[in-house]
Amino acid sequence: MLATRPRTLPAAVAPVLVGTAMAIADKNFVWLPAAAALMVALLLQIGVNLANDYFDYVKGIDTRNRLGPPRVTQSGLIPAKQVKAGILVAIILSVIPGLYLASVGGWPVILIGLFSFGAALAYSGGPFPLASHGLGDLFVFIFFGLVAVCGTYYVQALHLTPLVWLMGAIQGLLITAILVVNNLRDIQTDRRSGKRTLAVMIGERGSRIEYLLLLSTAYAIPFILWLGGRSSVWVILPVFSLPLAISLTRLIWKSAGGPVLNEALASTAKLALIYSLLLSIGLILSFK
Repeated sequence: MLATRPRTLPAAVAPVLVGTAMAIADKNFVWLPAAAALMVALLLQIGVNLANDYFDYVKGIDTRNRLGPPRVTQSGLIPAKQVKAGILVAIILSVIPGLYLASVGGWPVILIGLFSFGAALAYSGGPFPLASHGLGDLFVFIFFGLVAVCGTYYVQALHLTPLVWLMGAIQGLLITAILVVNNLRDIQTDRRSGKRTLAVMIGERGSRIEYLLLLSTAYAIPFILWLGGRSSVWVILPVFSLPLAISLTRLIWKSAGGPVLNEALASTAKLALIYSLLLSIGLILSFK
């Protein structure tokens, strides 16, 4: 359970919720592909978490000075070989519902699956780990936002709309904010180990500004849709999660970093899930 990092799993659930809500709103909801998409998302998220745990250990990034929650490989709780096997198991298990989705959606779903597997492994591993070259934020935005929402909608509707892409962008912003907190917390240890995350490149102040911009944009988009007449007032339902977003932003700006950001990370994941649930309800009611 510790290795799967359950506090990060809302990052997998939230985009599927929104993609499915769009399918319901457009009268394209099909429950079995929606359930299969959720299973794939959760299993790939677990696979990514295990891969981060394993590769950050073998590359010497995770040490006893780590400020985040214990990593099972570095702490010796699970041997590295078993963690590596766990990565393979998670990916293989994700193939089972993935094959069903491929039978429903055809070659676009197969391409999405192949790219998702590649990104999951390349995030921390391989000769050019994305997370160590400042590309983690971009790939989280793409795969946890655009790919997750659009893929969930596509396997139910078999087409995409501009609004679905926009909802994917909102999710990408929210899930990337989770990563920003993680990298802000680890900025010193990452810098010492040579892991060049975007946070290391732009510094603590830049990371705090990035967090603010990500959340601000995510909250602004529904208002723009409403004021522009593209949706009813229900689409701004996520505003009820704004107090939590403001509280977290203040915490991150006042925090000196370090372990205190562990709770901010978990709370940002919770914010993403709450926002997404409210947005999903709003979308369904807006296009009822």
